[in-house]
Amino acid sequence: MTATPKNDDLLIEIGTEELPPKALRKLSGAFTQGVVDGLKKAGFEIDGVESFAAPRRLAMLIKSVAVMQPDRAVERKGPNLKAAYDADGNPTKAVMGFARSCGVEVADLQQQETDKGVWLVFSATEKGKVLSDLLADIVEQSLAKLPIPKRMRWGNKTEEFVRPVHWVIFLHGENVIDAEIMGLKTSNMTFGHRFHAKGAIRLNTASEYKQKLLDEGFVIADFEERKQKIKQQVLAAVEKLGGIAVLDESLLDEVTALNEWPIAVAGEFEKSFLEVPSEVLIKTMQDNQKYFAVKDADGDLKNYFITISNIDSKSPDKVKEGNERVIRPRLADAMFFWQQDQKQPLESFNTALEKVVFQAKLGTVAEKTKRVAAMSQSIAEQLGANIEYVNRAVVLSKCDLMTDMVGEFASLQGVIGKRYAQLAGEADEVALAIDEQYMPRGASDDTPTTSTGQIISISDKIDTLVGIFAIGQKPTGEKDPYALRRASLGVLRTIIERQLDLDLKQLIAMSAELFADKVDASKVEQEVFDYIIERLRAYYLDRGILADVFDAVSALAPSRPLDFDKRIKAVTVFRGLAEAESLAAANKRVGNILKKSATKSVSTINESLFTEEAEKNLFDVLNVLSKTVEPLFVSGDYETALSQLSSLRDPVDAFFDSVMVMADDDDVKNNRIALLHTMNQLFMRAADLSRLHQS
Repeated sequence: MTATPKNDDLLIEIGTEELPPKALRKLSGAFTQGVVDGLKKAGFEIDGVESFAAPRRLAMLIKSVAVMQPDRAVERKGPNLKAAYDADGNPTKAVMGFARSCGVEVADLQQQETDKGVWLVFSATEKGKVLSDLLADIVEQSLAKLPIPKRMRWGNKTEEFVRPVHWVIFLHGENVIDAEIMGLKTSNMTFGHRFHAKGAIRLNTASEYKQKLLDEGFVIADFEERKQKIKQQVLAAVEKLGGIAVLDESLLDEVTALNEWPIAVAGEFEKSFLEVPSEVLIKTMQDNQKYFAVKDADGDLKNYFITISNIDSKSPDKVKEGNERVIRPRLADAMFFWQQDQKQPLESFNTALEKVVFQAKLGTVAEKTKRVAAMSQSIAEQLGANIEYVNRAVVLSKCDLMTDMVGEFASLQGVIGKRYAQLAGEADEVALAIDEQYMPRGASDDTPTTSTGQIISISDKIDTLVGIFAIGQKPTGEKDPYALRRASLGVLRTIIERQLDLDLKQLIAMSAELFADKVDASKVEQEVFDYIIERLRAYYLDRGILADVFDAVSALAPSRPLDFDKRIKAVTVFRGLAEAESLAAANKRVGNILKKSATKSVSTINESLFTEEAEKNLFDVLNVLSKTVEPLFVSGDYETALSQLSSLRDPVDAFFDSVMVMADDDDVKNNRIALLHTMNQLFMRAADLSRLHQS
């Protein structure tokens, strides 16, 4: 009796030239997922998987993979029995062709009865294929689907990949699976660190990969382990310097992707460079040199940095000196830009903006600034803000775009303007607003803190949204070149989180009017409003608000985001009440009755037409409640109003239990519909509760 082959760990490694650091994690995750999905699709069971990603390798260790696919039942449906044989009982060409395609005789086919007649079918057990016959194709398919914008060729090869491939490992337990990938024969030989590991490293089993690379190859293959080691080393290094590390998460990921054997080295630079704004110094350290900046306990930048070397040097002082030598010209450039920009007033840069195009059909940045100024002034008047601050901040808002500093560090627009405004003695709120106009810059970023910053941020983003929609360049699919999704969310978050009572439709209409000399934007007002509100859905869902709660509120299309938010919170609380399910169902029932009823909305209810105690009681309760909740709705206290309306559950249930709405007498029927309409309209002051799902 032949023993069943045992399952074994499967190692796959693609060895390459240094991979793009910012894409490494994404490539690794996609590669691993593609192979795992391919194995599962082929019928292999997956116990677990470890993914490895380092500068010169993408690898994975898949636990306990069978040596071959399981056998599987195959069934193919052939022709109907009537079509399978002619009048003389001989097989037709159709059935003979079907049998031939299955590799059997007609007599070997089976009959299967269905509700549509008898059919001939082919049933068999397909023998599973061995892993070694399938793996190359699965891996190649995964490699072909990797998110690589531009592939390259190398040498005289025709194969293409993100970087040249130098070795490939397919190791199942102790056995090499022979295949050819990227023009290379598979083996069990890997390579370690370029400088610390000499020659190839032979793997005896798949499971020893990670440890052997560490012990003999000077490579920490696991991305997350390497990242944590770097983080610990940076923290230890700054502790010796008596400082606090600026641990930017994206920089940490990038540095992890650049190093196989990370060693932290501390360096320093001249204190005179600290005259340059800390944001600039940190930016140049992080972006250009991949260094971690150091601050003191008060948050002020210190004249130190931490770099991660990919080599354990015997002369660490030389590594330190080399990095200090490299950073010095970068900091000197920043100092030069800082000093040059200050030779003229910030406001003087405005002239140059008249020649800078914001968008060909929408005019220059200077023209955009004028529109933002008009809109900002109007909003400031609505909110009772300091108009003098708002006007001054708008005048200075885009000036830094023409400075040498922003020319070198584009992502610091606003930050540099703020710094120059502070130096020039502008009011703190004006200076801060120049930076805050771009907030929130990302999903986790704060919204503007100053009233002036909030106003300009909203005005600038609305102007961009309306203008881009008006020229027909709204986002499509994943393409959003003007970052309109982010702008929409920024407007909403600023209004809601900073408690600004602004009407979104009014803002959009105002912006559309300001474009009159460029484009007819009035035609896209509703489209822009709908687009922004759709972003509001994502905003709430990300915060755990249920979709039906959002739908219940958005059905009424409130145009004031702050009011929208109050309704969302109120309906969320209401949904948790014991009475909510019954009242939501009742509102749905009432809604259906009102839709089906041909009766026009009745303005008054005739008490004399009541014949049932339940309808009289509902009428009385509604009268009392409407007087109580009306002021609450007017003041926007939807939560208290809905809480009060929850007391309608019993009288509403009693009404539907004992009252026939569609009475034979038209007057009685219409009177009852009018009663339900009154109740429905009361709830609709907050939301369309019929849209709440019943649990």
